[in-house]
Amino acid sequence: MEYFVKQVEEERMSAFSMDVTEADFEQKVIGASMRVPVVVDLWAEWCGPCRMLKPILEKLADEYQGRFLLAKVDSDQNQDIARQFAVRGIPTVIGIVNGREVSRFTGAQPESSVREFLEALMPSPAEDLVRAAAAALSAGDASGALQQLQAALTVDASHLEARLAASEILLGTDRLQEAHDMLSMLPPARQNDSRVAALRARIELALKTRDLPDIDVLVQRVQANGADLEARLQLANQLAAREAYDDALAHLLAIVRQDRKFGDDIARKTMLEIFQLMGGQGETVAQYRRLLAQALN
Repeated sequence: MEYFVKQVEEERMSAFSMDVTEADFEQKVIGASMRVPVVVDLWAEWCGPCRMLKPILEKLADEYQGRFLLAKVDSDQNQDIARQFAVRGIPTVIGIVNGREVSRFTGAQPESSVREFLEALMPSPAEDLVRAAAAALSAGDASGALQQLQAALTVDASHLEARLAASEILLGTDRLQEAHDMLSMLPPARQNDSRVAALRARIELALKTRDLPDIDVLVQRVQANGADLEARLQLANQLAAREAYDDALAHLLAIVRQDRKFGDDIARKTMLEIFQLMGGQGETVAQYRRLLAQALN
């Protein structure tokens, strides 16, 4: 009877706790961690502290009902895994999220400490809502995605990914001021994030071009009078708003060459904004940085 009970308990826990080897580590740990946190327990038969820790981890894996998966790795039999994670002693417990190690501890720990370790791995309610928003957006439901993101921001107002995604959706639906305000509510420490700066530049460009004449009208004006620098500037902004960056930069460079002081040096400043929109690197950015430097000398 005792053997039968033990066997049933092992089968009950097997959905959330598994033995892993080098042969299936990529699938059962790295792959699975893209969906749910995976806790890797590196142990050995001869290790006393391992025998103390293992039942705690198995119990919690069963209790958490799939909120994390427990991958048990015999370090003696799978030394390549131990080397991969630079294991210095056992037991070593490693938290893997999205294919990357995010935390670890070494040595036997009381259940309370193990719980704290696990809770730190768990996605917050905001993360769950952001994932739901991504799913809604993939299904073409921008309105539903925005609702999920706003709910996430109610839980965590400083959540960067939620604010970026919400601002993107607002920009895409021409709610430009709301998109701008969404980024403005980020904490000061987040304002200098490169993705925030790039998105803000796109929003400001969209606001700037909202009331400008159509591209065709501006092209005709520039073709009729190459010295109409205001028309050329407006055309460059319209082109940049449509991500036709090469053509936009060409028109702005032409303004710099004709009149560096036009519009309080607006052409040069706009070129720098476009460089930022393009990520600040790449062949086109490098080319126009050189041409701009030559024009300014």
